[in-house]
Amino acid sequence: MTHAIRPATLDDLETIVDFNLRLAAETEDTGLDRDTVRRGVRALLADRAHGSYYLACKDGIIGQMMHTREWSDWRNGDIWWIQSVYVHPDHRRQGVCRALYAHLRELAAADPGVVGIRLYVEQDNARAQATYAAFGMRPGGYLVMQDLFGD
Repeated sequence: MTHAIRPATLDDLETIVDFNLRLAAETEDTGLDRDTVRRGVRALLADRAHGSYYLACKDGIIGQMMHTREWSDWRNGDIWWIQSVYVHPDHRRQGVCRALYAHLRELAAADPGVVGIRLYVEQDNARAQATYAAFGMRPGGYLVMQDLFGD
C-alpha cells in the first residue's frame, strides 16, 4: 500500500502534538504536558536545524516520524536519530511505518553529511524491536543512560 510522505509544516502542529501525547501514553504509560509538547514541536518545525518531522498521509495524517541530529566526531558526520514514531491505530500493520522509515532512510543516504541512522526503543517493546529489525536495523551495542531535568 502506498502512502504519501511529506515534510510537516506548522499547519500540522496540533496533529503532531496529539500523536506525541498518544505515543507517550501507549508506549510508556506516561502523560505529557500538552503545552510543553506543543512548544517543543513548534520549535522543531520552526528550525530544521533541530530535525524534521515527516508525515504519512492518506485522507489526512495517519502517521509520523521525526529525526534529530547528533554530530559524530568519530565518523565526521551527522547521525539521524529517529524519534516520535506514531501510526494512528486505524492504519497500523499496513506498511505506514515502513514507508516513513524508507523515506527517511532515502533522504539520509542521499545526504553526504549523514553517516547513519539510530533510534532508541523501549527495552520491553518487543513489537517495535521486531519492526525495526525487519527494516534492517540491528542493536547498536549501547545502553542509553540519562539524567532528565524536571523528572
